[in-house]
Amino acid sequence: MKRALLPVLFLSLGLGAPLALAQGTSKKKAPAQTAPATTPAPKKDDGLDVSKLPFTPDSIRQVMAHHMPRIQECYEDTMVEKDKKVEGKLLTTFTITAEGTVRSAKVDKYGSTLKDAGLNDCVVAVLSSMDFPKPPDGRDHPIEYPFNLKAIE
Repeated sequence: MKRALLPVLFLSLGLGAPLALAQGTSKKKAPAQTAPATTPAPKKDDGLDVSKLPFTPDSIRQVMAHHMPRIQECYEDTMVEKDKKVEGKLLTTFTITAEGTVRSAKVDKYGSTLKDAGLNDCVVAVLSSMDFPKPPDGRDHPIEYPFNLKAIE
């Protein structure tokens, strides 16, 4: 009999307490897949109008929280693929360009405890497809964003 795992994502922007907690049951209750975790298709038109948001740490957190279901999908797919709990920290870095797009998204291997290439690729694909408010100073802004992933039963 398989256990149902509830993934939990804690997000923070390095500015204090965790940003959000999302949990739910995996929709994939079928036997574990043998294919690697799928990378979600980029979704540019997703209902969040970033042009109406100021460029602030709160708006960055708001954009990240809006895209959380896609990050959680990466995590759930990885757990289904591995057929076991996968837990740890993913430290991501990316640059918000002067246009509000993401450039150079990656997972910092040294700051991360989760070492799963499929999960890393999926999270990077989600980050790369995000749009943020345009910085008013017209400059690029490097961001470091940790994801603390934990499955609860």
